[in-house]
Amino acid sequence: MTATGAEARRRRIRVALVDDHRLLVEGLAARLSVPRAHIEVVAALTDWDGLLAHPAFPVDVVVIEFGLEDDVPFETKVHHLAEIGVSAIALARNRDAATVHAALTAGAITLVPKSEPAEQLVAAVHAAADGRAHHSPGVQDALDAWANRADPNLGRQELTALQLYAQGRSVHEVALHMATTDQTAKSYIKRGRRKYRIAGVDLGTKVLLRRHAIREGWISPE
Repeated sequence: MTATGAEARRRRIRVALVDDHRLLVEGLAARLSVPRAHIEVVAALTDWDGLLAHPAFPVDVVVIEFGLEDDVPFETKVHHLAEIGVSAIALARNRDAATVHAALTAGAITLVPKSEPAEQLVAAVHAAADGRAHHSPGVQDALDAWANRADPNLGRQELTALQLYAQGRSVHEVALHMATTDQTAKSYIKRGRRKYRIAGVDLGTKVLLRRHAIREGWISPE
C-alpha cells in the first residue's frame, strides 16, 4: 500500500448506526459508505444490545435514534459511550427545540433530524470524530429558540398538571394521576396557564396548549 493509500485508510472514521427501522439504517449505511466521505460503517443495527455485542464495537462515532424503543434511557447509552471515548450523534424524527435540547443535555454531541440530507450527517460524523459539534442550520435555529424561549417559572406540580392535561386527559384524570383533588388539579392548570400568559405565551385554549406541548416535546405531533 502506498503512503497516500495508508493515510487515506487512517482517516476513515468507523461508525455504527442504531435505529429501530432496518430500512433506515441500511439506507444510511449506503449513503455514508462512499469513498469520498472517508467513513466506514462497520455496523448497522436495530438495537442497543446488538451494538454492545458487535465484534467491531467500540467505534469512533455512534449515530443512534433518540427515541429508540427499549428500556435503556438515551442518557445512559450516551454516558456509556462517552466513558469509552465514543462520540454519540442523536437521530430524531423531530427537530423542535425541546427534542434538540433534551438530546444535547443527555450528552449527544449533536442531533441530526431524519429530514436532513445525508450531507449533514456526514458533516456531523466528521466533526464528532474530532470532538466537535456540527449543527445543521435547522438544529441551530432550534437551539436558539430554546435559549430565547419564554420561562414561566412553573412549579413542579403546575408543569405536571399542564403536561397531563395537554395529553388529552380530563381534569379528573389529571387529579387521579397526581393523587389530588379535581379542584387542586384545576388550580394547577389555571396557575400554569396564568404564568405562561404573563411570560407572553397564550395557552388559554386546548388547541393552543396542544400546539405548545408539541413544540416543547411534551407530546408527539402524531
